[in-house]
Amino acid sequence: MTTKRHLAQVNIGRVLGGPDAPAMQDFYRNLARINQLAERMPGFVWRLQDETGDSAMSLSWPGDPTMNVNMSVWENDEALATFVFKTVHQNFYARKHEFFEMPEDPSVALWWVEIGHIPTVAEAKERLDHLIAHGATAFAFGWVDLPVAKLWRERRCA
Repeated sequence: MTTKRHLAQVNIGRVLGGPDAPAMQDFYRNLARINQLAERMPGFVWRLQDETGDSAMSLSWPGDPTMNVNMSVWENDEALATFVFKTVHQNFYARKHEFFEMPEDPSVALWWVEIGHIPTVAEAKERLDHLIAHGATAFAFGWVDLPVAKLWRERRCA
């Protein structure tokens, strides 16, 4: 099957402490390892990085310099879902409330991009703002709106 588009994702969060905070040490100690794992995953295309090349932790969200941003592009939803939910990343995702403030509004947005397109942080903000204002649309949507999410629900019910 030939893919005509890739899946971009952005997630934002305000960390609950710096690298020296005892509650945050597990997060920071594993950040480079998780990012390297993503880059080795089948279907990985690109991820946002700061000048260190390890993460994007020094980059901030437009309009809120206290908010961290993470962005990546994947060949398809299965590739992204496999990384997020079927690798060691799932352990940190399940603990996100230990590391980040949990906002009421969505903090994750996904959208389809043309192959070769690398989204900007400004584009990601536009997508997430749209999701917050209008709910899931073709312009921006959340995890539950992915085609793979329907398959997961069907497998659980079978």
